[in-house]
Amino acid sequence: MRLHRRFATATATAAIALALGAVPASATPLPADTPVLTTGSAGGTAVSAGDVLAAPLAAGTRATFYSSATSATGVTCTASQLSAGVLSNPVAPGTATESLTGLTFGSCTSNVTGVTSVRSLTVGNLSYQVAVNDSPGLPVTVTGGSTGAIQATAVLNSWFGPITCTYQLSGAFTGNADNASHGLAFSNEHFAKSGGSVLCPADGYFSAAYGPVADTTQPGSPVVYVN
Repeated sequence: MRLHRRFATATATAAIALALGAVPASATPLPADTPVLTTGSAGGTAVSAGDVLAAPLAAGTRATFYSSATSATGVTCTASQLSAGVLSNPVAPGTATESLTGLTFGSCTSNVTGVTSVRSLTVGNLSYQVAVNDSPGLPVTVTGGSTGAIQATAVLNSWFGPITCTYQLSGAFTGNADNASHGLAFSNEHFAKSGGSVLCPADGYFSAAYGPVADTTQPGSPVVYVN
């Protein structure tokens, strides 16, 4: 039985700084020199260039890689971790920039007929460029860096032996930050097959929510706000 079009593995890359729902920046007027990213509170301590931000999957959620935007068939991971280094954090309003340097997936399973287990799901061509904007919706954009496009590779055990599927995102990953959950969410990010077995589907759709995003460089790893 061919697995083509039945199993999905896009990937994520997700990445980096904060989640969907997009609670706007503080409604309380902030000092004129408040940067885009702070810790402790809106208008709190500035996140410094060079600080490392990190986040796991949001509690009770999963990262999913489905064969279509409306499918529930594919690969599900209950563990994932992202990390990014802050490159710039200008005064608000504005756009903070980051470099997504780490994105891992674990505890992955598949409900696709013919797939017996998931060996690995990895992202390639790191690092990725991240832009966190404090405009309405708190949009977050992730694009490929100098090493190439955002890429993911899944290795699966199947009835037919190991299957390797590679996917790329031709454009940018788009998500939203959320100051209530201090997280970052992506929904149905579309990847296209770029290599691997003929049994691999042509497309994959990735969804995940990360948070809370914390500044691991500062004492106590405080959560991050977008102002």
